[in-house]
Amino acid sequence: MNKYEAEFSNIVRAYRKRHMGKGPSQVRTTFCKNWAICELEGNLSPIEKFIATAEDGKQMLRAARTEMVKEIYKKNHPAEMEELLGVEFVKVFVDINIEEDKGMSIFVFDRDIEEKFKSE
Repeated sequence: MNKYEAEFSNIVRAYRKRHMGKGPSQVRTTFCKNWAICELEGNLSPIEKFIATAEDGKQMLRAARTEMVKEIYKKNHPAEMEELLGVEFVKVFVDINIEEDKGMSIFVFDRDIEEKFKSE
């Protein structure tokens, strides 16, 4: 991870904590073309881990954790990301594996960030 990818990871963690009450314990970011690909670990709160012990709880959590995160980014524009990268946020794709407590978020921007920051 270069310094911009590391700083982006910190922004993602802080954003999730501010808007969801708990941020992931680890975030690793890789820039690829106009995407910032984030691997997130330690996403679930203790109560969510308890809910996940039931099969229907896993399905409910996965749906909530994917759709809710997308809605949060729509309603709370991630200006800090844009300021760091100097590009405009377009959308985010989200998925989570409840059993492993690992997730992926792919942030899409309007311009190539990999080229812009590859030597940083």
